[in-house]
Amino acid sequence: MTKSKTITPNSQQTTRRGALKTLALGGAAAAALPMWARYAGAQSAEPIKIGFQVHRTGIGAAYGRWYDRTTQAAAALINEQGGINGRPVEIIAEDDGTDPKRGAEVVEKFANQHNCDIGFGTLFSHVVIGSAPRAGELKLPYFVVSEGHHVASGMLNRYTLQPGITDVKSQVQAMAPFVASNLGKKVTMIFPDFAFGHDHRDFFTAAIEAQGGEVLEHIAIPPTETSFTKYFPKIPRDTEVIYHVMVGPAVLTFVKELGEFFGPQRPEIFGFIDSLEAVDIGSPGLEFLEGTYFWEGNPRYAQADQSSYDAFFRERVGVDANGASVSDPKDVSTYAHMFGCWETLHVVKAGMEAAGYQSTADRAKLIEAVEAMTDMPHSNAHPQGAKVFNGKTHQVFGHQYITKVTDGKLLLVHTTSIEDTYYPDEVDYTTQPL
Repeated sequence: MTKSKTITPNSQQTTRRGALKTLALGGAAAAALPMWARYAGAQSAEPIKIGFQVHRTGIGAAYGRWYDRTTQAAAALINEQGGINGRPVEIIAEDDGTDPKRGAEVVEKFANQHNCDIGFGTLFSHVVIGSAPRAGELKLPYFVVSEGHHVASGMLNRYTLQPGITDVKSQVQAMAPFVASNLGKKVTMIFPDFAFGHDHRDFFTAAIEAQGGEVLEHIAIPPTETSFTKYFPKIPRDTEVIYHVMVGPAVLTFVKELGEFFGPQRPEIFGFIDSLEAVDIGSPGLEFLEGTYFWEGNPRYAQADQSSYDAFFRERVGVDANGASVSDPKDVSTYAHMFGCWETLHVVKAGMEAAGYQSTADRAKLIEAVEAMTDMPHSNAHPQGAKVFNGKTHQVFGHQYITKVTDGKLLLVHTTSIEDTYYPDEVDYTTQPL
């Protein structure tokens, strides 16, 4: 994808940028209005119903809990600001069990039972892939917060969009030059054996080879595995860098066993923070992580140059400077991912307002309005950073962050440009019928 493809302004896009700036700057004024006044101009008293497909159970439960907390905080803020087109937002949550079959059933409930305006929030890639076809059949706009390349690859449909979080292909493409230049070029990859892990396998392998490096071994691990030591002897002796990205309830076991296996004589280690999401870095057994590196979608620890937008986001969601719940310092958030729910809901708000959305009859107008988006400025609506949306591929592009474990905290050492994450378009969803 080239910059010229995605940021050529038109009248719709100018309206969109104005709407986003209003969202970023106008919250305090809107919140000062009494509740009745915020919705006085609405053509309908009915709420905007957002079907929230949440991983309450299954391997995605830790993410689901924080996706839920972030979603509720974003909806509360939007309602304080007057809702969407003068109508309050109502979140209708359904647990999909982090299961593709149940995911499709949940999508159907949103459309046929709850009469939701959109579906929203899905994280795990295999659930997205199992659910998106049904959303397309039902013509239910389906806003996913997943990171998988399945949207931008063209394998899904025009009703599925990912406007609030970047995808794995763009992430690893931006990370590979840092890994090759600073850590080493002979890499062993450890990843979960499903679509998300396969994206890492395929795209990082290509990205490190483009830097003159190579992947010596791919180690795929079943996502339900609970012990990992038996996999580590597969790591070749001449490995310079271990690249790991694990998910699920056993991630703490994974990183502990990795440390026990290597002891002090370890290679360089570059991990995606997925391996430690919702896990306290100060947990016993994780001391070996000192000096290792992580990709983070949003830095867990408030950095020295923290933006006012990040501070606002933390305060509204109830997260402290260490990335844990303000009410329980042991309750560590999924901070590198959950911002995507906040940002996606603000994109939905901007899209509905630009489209003049009034009812489910306007779903196609909503899709077209979001497709017209380009620049998303760093703001309270986009606290992770500025972004550029590609309406053809339905995928957003943004900054990536590399942090280093230093004195038990994750300190930022490198920020990529948005341009570092671009790749050529693989689909044009706008050519598909609505």
